[in-house]
Amino acid sequence: MSLKNQTNLQNGDKFYETERLILRPMAAEDAEFILTLYNSPKFIQYIGDRYIRTVADAENYIERRFLPQFEKLGFGNYLILTKEGNQKIGGVGIFERDGLDVMDIGFSLLEEFEGKGYAYEAALKIKSVGMNDFGLKKLSAITTKDNASSQKLIEKLGLKFQKFVTIPGDPEELMYYETE
Repeated sequence: MSLKNQTNLQNGDKFYETERLILRPMAAEDAEFILTLYNSPKFIQYIGDRYIRTVADAENYIERRFLPQFEKLGFGNYLILTKEGNQKIGGVGIFERDGLDVMDIGFSLLEEFEGKGYAYEAALKIKSVGMNDFGLKKLSAITTKDNASSQKLIEKLGLKFQKFVTIPGDPEELMYYETE
């Protein structure tokens, strides 16, 4: 194993904290939570159906999609936990996406935790980690045209709308934002 990979694996084990939250890399043990989050009505409406129907599907998704990116890049999708009560409330991360040249920041919360500033708090921390710890010069974000709350949060993070894009496997035209 090269030194770069060893560093990435160590960073993949890294936890981050904000005032109210703990962010830790998604793991197979989060499969039940991913099953719930990824099948919530708003996730399917605004992000898309990932066809995760069982806990085993969720475990496979984590192992195929999340863990390889941590191994390759040292960052990826983080579970959002509340410090108070240690509740699993959502996910936030920086993703390598087909069809996008710039790493993409993304976030999702269970509906009952929306509107409390958690997504902004978590995304702001992950943006800082990506740029300061991993040296990313730019970040992008994509969202649907009808997801006004996501658009507002993306803009609050300092990303500016650039253009409309489509990504492989998704015919829907998405709004594309980028840091300056």
